[in-house]
Amino acid sequence: MTAPRLVVAAPGSSHGKTTVATGLMGALRQEGLEVAAFKVGPDYIDPGYHAMATGRPGRNLDPHLCREDQIVPLFLHGMAAPQLADVAVVEGVMGLFDGQIGGDGYASTAHVAGLLRAPVVLVLDISSVSRTAAAIVHGLNTFDAGVHLSGVILNKAGSLRHSDEIVRAMEATGLPVLGVLPRNAGIEAPSRHLGLVPAAERANSVAHIEALAAQVHEHLDLTGLLALAHGAAPLDGEPWSPEQSVQPASERRPVVAVAAGRAFTFRYAETDELLRAAGCEPVVFDPLTDAALPAGTAGIYLGGGFPEVHAAELAANTSLRTALKAAIDAGTPTVAECAGLLYLCEEVDGSPMVGAIAARGAMTPRLTLGYRSLVADLDTLLGPAGARLTAHEFHRTHVEPAAGEHSAWLVEGQPVGFSADPAGTGRPTLHASYLHLHWAGHPQLAQRFAAAVHSYASRQAQGSEDLQHHGDAETGEGLVDFAVNVQHTSPPAWLHQIITATVDQLGAYPDHTAATAAVAKAHGVDVENVLLTAGAAEAFTLLARALHPQHAVVVHPQFTEPEAALTAAGHRPTRVLLDAGAGFVLDPDQVPADADLVVVGNPTNPTSVLHPVAALERLRRPGRVLVVDEAFLDAVAGSPTSLIDGDLTGLLVLRSLTKTWGLAGLRAGYVVGDPTLVAALRAQQPPWSVSTPALAAISACVADDALALAREQADVIADRRTVLVKGLAALGLAVAGQPTGPFVLVDTTPVRGERPPGGVRGALRTLGFAVRRGDTFPGLGPDWIRIAVRDESTTDQLLDALAHVVGEPR
Repeated sequence: MTAPRLVVAAPGSSHGKTTVATGLMGALRQEGLEVAAFKVGPDYIDPGYHAMATGRPGRNLDPHLCREDQIVPLFLHGMAAPQLADVAVVEGVMGLFDGQIGGDGYASTAHVAGLLRAPVVLVLDISSVSRTAAAIVHGLNTFDAGVHLSGVILNKAGSLRHSDEIVRAMEATGLPVLGVLPRNAGIEAPSRHLGLVPAAERANSVAHIEALAAQVHEHLDLTGLLALAHGAAPLDGEPWSPEQSVQPASERRPVVAVAAGRAFTFRYAETDELLRAAGCEPVVFDPLTDAALPAGTAGIYLGGGFPEVHAAELAANTSLRTALKAAIDAGTPTVAECAGLLYLCEEVDGSPMVGAIAARGAMTPRLTLGYRSLVADLDTLLGPAGARLTAHEFHRTHVEPAAGEHSAWLVEGQPVGFSADPAGTGRPTLHASYLHLHWAGHPQLAQRFAAAVHSYASRQAQGSEDLQHHGDAETGEGLVDFAVNVQHTSPPAWLHQIITATVDQLGAYPDHTAATAAVAKAHGVDVENVLLTAGAAEAFTLLARALHPQHAVVVHPQFTEPEAALTAAGHRPTRVLLDAGAGFVLDPDQVPADADLVVVGNPTNPTSVLHPVAALERLRRPGRVLVVDEAFLDAVAGSPTSLIDGDLTGLLVLRSLTKTWGLAGLRAGYVVGDPTLVAALRAQQPPWSVSTPALAAISACVADDALALAREQADVIADRRTVLVKGLAALGLAVAGQPTGPFVLVDTTPVRGERPPGGVRGALRTLGFAVRRGDTFPGLGPDWIRIAVRDESTTDQLLDALAHVVGEPR
């Protein structure tokens, strides 16, 4: 295969290889050529600059991390993907002959150049030499009979007189000088503890690369360099193929959340390609800015980067840290390399991290750098016991302890890293260590990880939404909250006084007698029909543990906690998805006749649709338990009918007091229903589950005066909702169905424009407004958002921001 190519080498580090190679890539691209970029060795910073210069992935060629016989196939693959390149520029590593310690130049620039049969151009820093430069070049050119230089580029010339002296001396070597870069070119990239600052972390990276390209255009012989590249002999062999290295593990396309952004700048390009070939869908997320993992996450890959530099920002993103830990604790297959390991620790230099690993990270003055040979001493997420692999280590941090109860690898007989099964699945689902592995060299890693991801997705048979995601995960400092449906930030003064008065009683255990009687009286039922709970969420957990359905059904889209609780208890509920085109109206005939447990919200969160009592009654039948979540019914205007008002046989109705009265932090709710079912739930409830302050609040909130205030508040909500609905309509956004609750559901697809799915929500967040994402509700996609009803002034602020997003004047 014809593959024009050349290798940019140097006598050692800091001679300007990256400057010249990146500038050459940029200059050739400006000439209209498609340029493929490669880096010899495991370095992950330089390929970031290469990618920015070429507009295609920067790739690594390393005979230690991959096999020697893979170098040409990987090179040919890089030439062809994502499209055929006109020329390739390969940047060397360290000095021309510097490779694996003790390996006689193995994995050196010279070694790889020989495998590629590529012309080698030497970059030489001449800032401290003159004629001696020719002697250095002569020595490098004659040191190994199998390696010959094709030309020289002089870097950091002090003056024309200085460079002319060296050019004359170079005549004795017989090698052409292909250009001279001046010392004051002003194109040096900043460095820090592990080398250059990654391109993704620099706001001026594009300008820097443009400056490099301009310098190359001005000072180097592009025609001569291209002639050398085109003089390279054809290469034998076939391109490496990810599709021939791994196979899809199932017909699914599960999402693998891949960390990216300024704190996670490195992973080998072939990693994503192998995951795709193995039937996964890599989706990047930014741990610095994203509030949640990508929708449908069934696997997590946390690669390299600099979390120690961005520790404070990572720590500040509490919603993502919480979501990530929850996903790992739930058994989501997770691979963490180096930066990923640090991020999963409890802290880094005092800044809190995810906390999925019982270890702490810190900066250290000692640099850890080198190739490693690994062995798995037991079965892990990435390899079976006895597996032997090659890796690279490069960091100036350490974690304590260095290994968990079960290690990720043995290195020279010593355990390193962490292999764990946090969800108790019976197999490791978490793999974290400092070691970087090139999956193209060990495709079995990708295959094993992908198989675990597919298996996890399969176990989530109903779908892969994050059922533990709630509105509070969307909020954050500086954001106007339209994501949480609680109407007040704190209880009203009269309720505050009642709750505060219970402080003197906290020395005694809670007594639910009076509050239970108050609820029974308010609804006209016996106390045996009532169970007080720590909010409606506890009630769902209790019923999932108490009941033993053979065919549970959850009507969606709705509050995800019922399905999450049922799944956690070992049930596999069936989903009935209501039709958006029909306004999410309940059709009882959609529910399977053999369902013996049916859960439905009324009004439903997030649709805000109130189902007719007649439709709910059609769901009732002998042998079936009907669970109706009325958490928002007290916020519906017009005194709507509750199912509590009728026959309670086979019925459980859940109520929450947190929404209307600002009690989300207190957790106050109750269940009213069939006394046999209520007794079964009570048997699962821990003693004193509902606190004394919560009991006092429950009694107060079901009193006649409070119920009257709630009805007044429902009328206010209805008026405010009308303002919101009209404002959205003016911007081309229709709310779903006929909303009746303190929130509306909106599909933003009509105004998304060229933004990616979910782009409207992201744009609002950038402008300082948090709305609830819809794609974690089964049946909805990323363009759906739930918007809480707020006062008219606050609503106007949101509408103004939304008008800015969609480009419509108000």
